[in-house]
Amino acid sequence: MTETLDPRLTPARADIADERLRGRVDAARFVAGSPRRVTAPSAPLRREPAPEAGLDTEALLGDAVTLYAEADGFAFVQLARDGYVGYLPADSLGPAGPEPTHRVTALRTFLYPEPDLKRTVRGHLSLGARLVVTGESGAYLETGGGYVFARHCAPVAEHEPDYVATAMRLVGTPYLWGGRTSLGLDCSGLAQLCLDAAGLPCPRDADMQERALGRALPLDAAGLRRGDFVFWRGHVGLMLDAETLIHANGHHMAVAVEPLAEAVERIQAHSYGAVTGLRRL
Repeated sequence: MTETLDPRLTPARADIADERLRGRVDAARFVAGSPRRVTAPSAPLRREPAPEAGLDTEALLGDAVTLYAEADGFAFVQLARDGYVGYLPADSLGPAGPEPTHRVTALRTFLYPEPDLKRTVRGHLSLGARLVVTGESGAYLETGGGYVFARHCAPVAEHEPDYVATAMRLVGTPYLWGGRTSLGLDCSGLAQLCLDAAGLPCPRDADMQERALGRALPLDAAGLRRGDFVFWRGHVGLMLDAETLIHANGHHMAVAVEPLAEAVERIQAHSYGAVTGLRRL
C-alpha cells in the first residue's frame, strides 16, 4: 500500500482492489466491483477465506454488498452498511435486486415456505434483517424466499424511537465475538444493531464508534444519562440511566445490565483498562 488505510474498511489485497483506490494502494488489478445482496438469513464475514478463520462481523438478510472476487466458495466483499471488508460464503449472496421494503422488528422470527405456521421453517431471521415484500397472505408477508409473520415486521422507513429500549430487549442474548444478530452479539454489535433499528448509522467496531458517534463528554462521568455511550479501549456499553450500564460482555457472556461503577472497576482491573471516552448522540 502507498498510504496507511484501515484494512477493515479497505477493499484491497495484492491481486485485486477497488477501482476507487487506484493510486492509493498497490494491487495487480483494479475493478469496480459488482452489487450483490445477502440472501441467507445471516452470513459470517471472516477476515480470511477459510471456515475456521475468525468471525469479524455478520451480514443479515437483505444487506447490500459489493463483490470484488470469488473463489473456493468465498466472496471477497465490502458491506454497504458500515464499509467492513472480508469474506462471506459465496452461496449467501444473490443478485442486487430491488431495495428491501420491510425489516424484522421481532428479536427473531421464522421464514416459512407457505403462510402456515405448521410448515417446516426454512430458517430464522434476526432483528434487523431486511425483506422485499411482494404481497400478503392472511397474517403473513410474502417475500422472494418465503413467508414471514407480518406482525414481526415493519416498513423500513419506520424506526424504533428508543435504541436503549431495543438493547433492553436483548438482555440475556449470549455473547459472541463478531456477532450482530439476536442469537449472539458482541459489545459493538449490540450498539450497531440497536442504532440501526432506530435508523441511525453506526460503524462496526468500538474504536470506530468512539470516533464517529455523537459528541464527546467530559471523562468525569458526571451527568451521564440514558443513551450515552461509554468506551474502553476495545469495549463499549450504553447507559440505561445515570448509573446503570447495559453491554454485551465476556464476563457475563451475555448482554447484561449492571451498575456502571462495578463495570468500570472490574474492566479496569481485569480487561480493557480505564474508560477512554464518553459520547452522546
